[in-house]
Amino acid sequence: MVQALVTIDNNTNRVLNVIKAKFDLKDKGQAIKVLADQYVNTKEPELRPEYIAKMKKLLKSKDYVKFDSVGGMRKHFEGGK
Repeated sequence: MVQALVTIDNNTNRVLNVIKAKFDLKDKGQAIKVLADQYVNTKEPELRPEYIAKMKKLLKSKDYVKFDSVGGMRKHFEGGK
């Protein structure tokens, strides 16, 4: 575990106190950990290597069709309606 001395403003202090109370935590360090965990959970998930390989294969195939616009895609699939 790493120990750190941090300087925070009053608003951040209030937010940490709210998180501390809401989750029944012992100290603000645990509140910071909750914030960090929530950040990790909400960031965009990374793609699995199998999915990336599958997409690369699809991009190289003759079945891949690139569209410049939604209208072009609609024309392709709806037959020009």
